[in-house]
Amino acid sequence: MKTYVEMSQEELKAEIASLKESYKKYQDMELSLDMSRGKPCREQLDLSMGMMDALNSDADLSCEDGTDCRNYGVLSGIQEAKVLIGDMMENNPDNIIIYGNSSLNVMYDTVSRAMTHGIMGNTPWCKLDKVKFLCPAPGYDRHFSITEYFGIEMITVPMTPEGPDMDMVEKLVSEDESIKGIWCVPKYSNPQGYSYSDETVRRFARLKPAAKDFRIFWDNAYGIHHLYDDHQDYLIEILAECKRAGNPDLVYKFASTSKVTFPGSGIAALATSLNNLEDIENQLKHQTIGHDKVNQLRHVRFFGDIHGMVEHMRKQAEVIRPKFEAVEEIFDKNLTGLGVGEWTKPRGGYFISFDALPGCAKAIVDRAKKAGVKMTPAGATYPYGKDPLDSNIRVAPTYPSIEDLKTAAQLFTVCVRLVSAEKIYKEKFN
Repeated sequence: MKTYVEMSQEELKAEIASLKESYKKYQDMELSLDMSRGKPCREQLDLSMGMMDALNSDADLSCEDGTDCRNYGVLSGIQEAKVLIGDMMENNPDNIIIYGNSSLNVMYDTVSRAMTHGIMGNTPWCKLDKVKFLCPAPGYDRHFSITEYFGIEMITVPMTPEGPDMDMVEKLVSEDESIKGIWCVPKYSNPQGYSYSDETVRRFARLKPAAKDFRIFWDNAYGIHHLYDDHQDYLIEILAECKRAGNPDLVYKFASTSKVTFPGSGIAALATSLNNLEDIENQLKHQTIGHDKVNQLRHVRFFGDIHGMVEHMRKQAEVIRPKFEAVEEIFDKNLTGLGVGEWTKPRGGYFISFDALPGCAKAIVDRAKKAGVKMTPAGATYPYGKDPLDSNIRVAPTYPSIEDLKTAAQLFTVCVRLVSAEKIYKEKFN
């Protein structure tokens, strides 16, 4: 098979004409499909319905220590929930605060507190002339929106299959005191599905930041979200590694059950050093008397322990694994050998990352939209929504039915081929 670049003018013209016919057929289908966000599908949510029966009006709503979960109190979360989430996060329960339903909310609050009151006695960020964050990209758009909202300058750090470019990270944080943090999705990253290598995690733990209040915002959103039983990525536990490196306070580690149980009604958590916990709790006590302990208890009663949670996630994988494989199969069949793009094949998480030819991503997403398939906006995976190459597209396979997904993936490949062929034709023959 020839690549598009290798085709003659006549061959490429014929290919474009054929692709336009295919595209028109999809337009005539009047599709309305959504691949824009990484949401669990109905079948995944159905797996958690038993949680609604874990507690009822006859249930004992007291914790093992006698705490009545219906009442006020327990700022940092009930012990049973700390044990369960501690096992999920691979952290000691004593190093955990259980929050409400959203880890994104916890991250927002953490940045907000640093802005207004500072971290562990350091100058509040709002009183500084400049505050900067490192942003590995492609990355999670909602991380970037938090920092942009607070007026924090974002510095793009290239992602690799091993994690962020650590030479760049080490140099920047050691030289610039205004750099206060870095966003990380270390396991099955959003959108590429990469997991940080052992060396990358160890280099993070051994950073020597110029700023005393520099923190790694370690969003381990997909820690137990494997697609396969026999091919799972492994991640060194960052808090333990930081402690070994003599940097115990360097990390805020976030997680939640948003894509484990119900995204709107999960429980979120932060794991960090005892020094950081004390600092956070001194501020948190002015914000709340305690989060939803009934929901914490409901999660504990539903899962029992981490083994119940792991088995639950195995069932989820059985639902979404065929969707990832269907997309990858269609991409392989329709795009391999044409020289029009590359894509990741993750072993977990929620996304596939597609890199089109430079200058094509926006046009591809626009073509898909006009034919009835909504995708994440091109550029969303970069700070300020600006992909310098206009190349990266995040593909979210989990939410649609597998039939709709296959249709959307087929249409997407038509859009990729058409936009790429038109670009190459224009460059070669116009």
